Amino acid sequence: MGNTTFSLSHFVNQYWLAFLAVLAAIALLYVLMQRRRRKHMLRFTNMDLLEKVAPAQPRPWRHISVAVTLVGLMFLTFAAAGPTAAKKVPRNRATVILVIDVSLSMEATDVPPSRIQVAKKAAKEFADGLTPGINLGLVTFAGTASVQVSPTTNREAVKAAIDNMKLAERTATGEGILTALQSIDTLASVLGGAEKPPPARIVLMSDGKQTVPDDKDVENPRHGFTAARLAKEKGIPVSTISFGTTWGTVEIPDQDGKGSQRVRVPVDDDSLREIAKLSGGDFYTASTLEELKAVYDTLEEQIGYETTMGDASKPWLWAGLVVTAIGVLTALLYRQRLP
Repeated sequence: MGNTTFSLSHFVNQYWLAFLAVLAAIALLYVLMQRRRRKHMLRFTNMDLLEKVAPAQPRPWRHISVAVTLVGLMFLTFAAAGPTAAKKVPRNRATVILVIDVSLSMEATDVPPSRIQVAKKAAKEFADGLTPGINLGLVTFAGTASVQVSPTTNREAVKAAIDNMKLAERTATGEGILTALQSIDTLASVLGGAEKPPPARIVLMSDGKQTVPDDKDVENPRHGFTAARLAKEKGIPVSTISFGTTWGTVEIPDQDGKGSQRVRVPVDDDSLREIAKLSGGDFYTASTLEELKAVYDTLEEQIGYETTMGDASKPWLWAGLVVTAIGVLTALLYRQRLP
């Protein structure tokens, strides 16, 4: 019967379960009556006479109609008791900020055609896949961070902003997280009215090491680790996606503009894993479009739905009606009378 269990805590009207004792008493009474009937038949001393007045030896499956009817009544009893079960329902009030790294390393072609092109495609599919009631915002960061789209249910606006993302120098991961937190706070203040702000989540996708401030300056208030701790205090987990490979490279033009040099831009799993850990979020890796889509699909499932206890009586009700009807029909066809 789905996710329904027999724990008493999963029934709204538990007192109906007392009717199971009545059904057990009926079953016991039926057994006793059958035994009594057999004893009365055995009192005949003239076996020849008994064979003439008593019908042929009844078959054991004559009891099936009674058993099936009792099972049907048992199912109906469970339905009346108001069973509940865990169900996934779309969230109608939540905020998600997509924070995307647009540093120059995103030009790397280790994920063809390039990291940034794949990131755009997957991010737009993520936007389309979120449940309609969720407010989705977009923050991009390179040397600084900026809100491209404030949290909204307008997915087209978010996708248009994703298409228009431009690359820039340096990587300020902490700024991206702090800007996202500020955007969430702004939306909460605008909504108002509720006892507490709607649940929120930050999804951070980056491909490299933080450079602003220096990655080793972990005490800096703008550092990614510090921002992650602040997110934890606010109850806003940051799920991080390390996107790319360890062998990615980009061409960096020389200052004189006459040439360029190839620079390695490996992903930085360690820092992004630590940010997720400090904030209470989850860490993921992806090095292909398919892997990135799979990560976003997982996040959509986590973010877009919540588990609640809901009514689960319908399966029991239908089963009870069908089984009881079968029991009655069997009795009429085989015994020409009700059980």
